[in-house]
Amino acid sequence: MPLSDDDVREILRLIDESDVGELRVETDGFSLYVRRGGDEGDAPASAEPDSPVAAPTRAEGAVAGELHTVSSPIVGTFYRAQAPDAAPFVDVGTRVEPDTIVCLIEVMKMMNSVPAGVVGTIVEVCAENAQLVEGGAPLFHVRPDR
Repeated sequence: MPLSDDDVREILRLIDESDVGELRVETDGFSLYVRRGGDEGDAPASAEPDSPVAAPTRAEGAVAGELHTVSSPIVGTFYRAQAPDAAPFVDVGTRVEPDTIVCLIEVMKMMNSVPAGVVGTIVEVCAENAQLVEGGAPLFHVRPDR
């Protein structure tokens, strides 16, 4: 029996609400692999290895060791705005709070909001709009307030 879109959404919701770090579901003609967070080096290979990766947009004077990285919580499509014609949630120079939504990650037509998680200023946008990103991939760099 194949999984429906609702089945997959329910699986993702249950994972999101649990402490499960990794899950693999395989049925005839369907495979789902989900991993929470982790190091970028541990991320599985992209489903589209030849996808173009745009050069990041970075503010002057940003130093990697002093920055907080906002990473993708899941594999999906990165969107900087709520709609194609809307302004981005944030841009370089935008001041953020921990609960400031910085982007959306779409997985199977479900939009997942990604909060900044820190108080500071966006200094780099690491992903291109509408680009497929892996779980743990850097999306933004934020210079935290001290």
